[in-house]
Amino acid sequence: MIMRAADELGTQMMNVAIGWYVYVATRDPMSLAYIGLAQFLPDICLLLFAGHAADRFDRRRILGVVLFVQALCLGSFAVWSATEPGTIAPAYLLLIVSGAAHAFFGPAISASLPHTVEAKDFPRAVAIVSSTFQIVSIAGPAIGGALYAVSGPGMFAAAAAVYLVALLQVRHLAHSHAERAREEEADKSILAGFRYIRSNKLLLGLISLDLFAVLLGGVTALLPIYASDILHVGPVGLGWLRCAPGVGAALIGLLLAHRPVHRNAGPVMLGCVAAFGASTLVFAISKDFWLSFAALAVAGGFDMVSVVIRQTLVQLTTPDAMRGRVSAVNWLFIGASGQLGEFESGVVAALIGTVPAAVVGGLGTLAIVALWAVLFPGLRKADRLPTTSA
Repeated sequence: MIMRAADELGTQMMNVAIGWYVYVATRDPMSLAYIGLAQFLPDICLLLFAGHAADRFDRRRILGVVLFVQALCLGSFAVWSATEPGTIAPAYLLLIVSGAAHAFFGPAISASLPHTVEAKDFPRAVAIVSSTFQIVSIAGPAIGGALYAVSGPGMFAAAAAVYLVALLQVRHLAHSHAERAREEEADKSILAGFRYIRSNKLLLGLISLDLFAVLLGGVTALLPIYASDILHVGPVGLGWLRCAPGVGAALIGLLLAHRPVHRNAGPVMLGCVAAFGASTLVFAISKDFWLSFAALAVAGGFDMVSVVIRQTLVQLTTPDAMRGRVSAVNWLFIGASGQLGEFESGVVAALIGTVPAAVVGGLGTLAIVALWAVLFPGLRKADRLPTTSA
């Protein structure tokens, strides 16, 4: 848990700082779109290989290499930003190299989680881990924004140190059982994760619903513009806006740890994704900082419910020998879609304006929920979450 928390803290600090660094240097929404693209491309290119690696090699070693590369990238950029301030090409290079390494993180850590708790306690474990993750997501942007206001290079150096802390925790993970997975596995193809999800209509509906909701409804890339030009709150305010979804997600995650979803899982998820879209609409038209903060927090809370439901189904219904590749597909659809969504938001904002782009995203999310309720009737009818592991 400490390793996951430290990794997320470093990532959140980096993201808020890079967003502000690039926008201040360019004052161009398209430059923010390129941030999302620079993070998305390594994921889309490498995640299938990352999932295959998680099913072939010791997952602990994979995580160790990833965290070391992250620390090295941020340490190097700290030096560069101190000596050549205002140049943005190295920022994109940092994101590409760091993203290439981090593509291997999600499948390895997700595939390791089912070995730590019994299946019947898995939804609670997901909620607890996700809450910790979100609490760090609250602190990370705020810390990153505050440190950047003091010293940009110092902020990047601090984020590098946080990744080194995460690296020291890798040795505490349980063995990944890679040898057993190799012996038991029937489908050795790199595309096995896609085939498994395609054959499971419920999983396909859940994952694709989150894919399009995050792709259309995410407004993360637009936050530097809101903070600078609409709400006028500067880098510290940007940090608080970035952490707002984590506030709501952490609170709901703690609630789910005590009262997990037992019934009507599908309808609950559809309702929560719709509420996520509605909250995005409120944020889009708000010109008050605290209303904007509250809207983002509510959106984060509803998103947490869908995370717990989806993660429980994906991990408990997947055989361990394929868990890395299925986790990679899930990570690709959900994680990389957020980065591609940042590119989409930046492009639409450059074409039609920042507020209209956010409004279109919220309306698009609501439309996706209505369409998915028709296309995936099993999603509307899904009731209980599994209590045994595959």
